Amino acid sequence: MKQTSLAKWLKVVLFGVGVCGMVVYALVLPKVGQELIDGREELQRYFWPWLVFLWGSGVPCYVVLALGWKIAGNIGADRSFSLDNARLLKEIAVLAAGDAAYFFLGNLIFLFLDINHPGVVLFSLIVEFAGVAIAVAAAALSHLVRKAAALQEQSDLTI
Repeated sequence: MKQTSLAKWLKVVLFGVGVCGMVVYALVLPKVGQELIDGREELQRYFWPWLVFLWGSGVPCYVVLALGWKIAGNIGADRSFSLDNARLLKEIAVLAAGDAAYFFLGNLIFLFLDINHPGVVLFSLIVEFAGVAIAVAAAALSHLVRKAAALQEQSDLTI
């Protein structure tokens, strides 16, 4: 597969993920939340704190999509192994780890404020584990891309 074609496919996938995320954050979460509290007066006060918390967890995800878009552009410009891509991947790792920490701490705070259930906290560990896994993978890719960029620079200088 050519670099330009790979970059186009990456951008299509990133755009699709962004649209799916918008549908989830803008339509599905409010609808499901509203259905959960309908007819349950004691749960009414939980709706907005949880919705704002979940929307907040989506912000780093969209920053990551923007950084991924830049990486796809670099790949299309035949700069796959560049220090810029290594830096962008490191930023993705930091954002993923930060989002996982935000989600964990938010769930704990909600638990202590008595607007969360211990089962939800335990289930949220799956999401937090996924965030940490993405952070580790992005950090490893950043390291490898940085090493490849150094090798490519040495190779370019010897020719």
